Amino acid sequence: MIQDIGPKHLDNQYREKKAECTDYVMFFCERKILCGKDEAHTEFMTYGELRELCAKERLELPECRYLFSLDARSYFLPDIYSSVAENAAQLQDKYEFCSMFELRRRGPMKQVLAGATAWHLFVWYRANRFCGVCGKRLAHDKKERMMRCLDCGNMIFPKIAPAVIVAVTDGDRILMTKYAGREYKRYALIAGFTEIGETLEETVAREVMEETGVKVCNISYYKSQPWGFDGNLLLGYFCELDGDGTIRMDEQELSVAEWMDYRDMPDYHEGLSLTEEMMNVFKERRRKLHEKSM
Repeated sequence: MIQDIGPKHLDNQYREKKAECTDYVMFFCERKILCGKDEAHTEFMTYGELRELCAKERLELPECRYLFSLDARSYFLPDIYSSVAENAAQLQDKYEFCSMFELRRRGPMKQVLAGATAWHLFVWYRANRFCGVCGKRLAHDKKERMMRCLDCGNMIFPKIAPAVIVAVTDGDRILMTKYAGREYKRYALIAGFTEIGETLEETVAREVMEETGVKVCNISYYKSQPWGFDGNLLLGYFCELDGDGTIRMDEQELSVAEWMDYRDMPDYHEGLSLTEEMMNVFKERRRKLHEKSM
């Protein structure tokens, strides 16, 4: 999955530090990220290249805030309101803006993780310039990843939304879905956000019922995954059909919802998402079970 980059390690502890020439600077425009044109070996603009660009275009070098470190390299976010962001793609021989969705198909995995995590923080910084309590401008804390209101003391930490990924099974069958109106067109599993006052297991049962009209039982936790593309923490669950398997699909959420035999499941090997891993785990479990019974 996206976080499985060992022996490399994402060090996300916040530090007050200045960028060096070899550090990466992460630029975003709408829902696009500036990265190298080589899709197999994605690179990002370095701070040294940013300095050269600013000198060449006679632009003020923006303040760059430390995000995290990965594989002995630090990643920084430039002031998102700097005019440099509008000129960052001028190194057209080497860089281009690609969609965050396209980034998923690139390599290596550590750069996909870096891009998604940087995007998560960029969206949070962009949305938290002013205090939601008193309306005053927020200041960056120097010890933690936090925005602080110096007037009323309000503290704002990065937003992480818990969401469930649910594999509903019935013997050799699994409930497969496709999202409605999404850029992602492949088969997926039931997914949804946890509501206030709700346990994760309650979220599982509710989301499955709301999207497909199916009841479930024997809910069991599988694994979690950070998903910076949408600012989520995904939590995977397996569960079993409880009673009638007739599907009553929510057409606003889904375009497809169907029971599928494990033998007919598509082969997805992107190696990125919790959804894909859970689908493959179910498929392999059923295959091995049938081999033993032969």
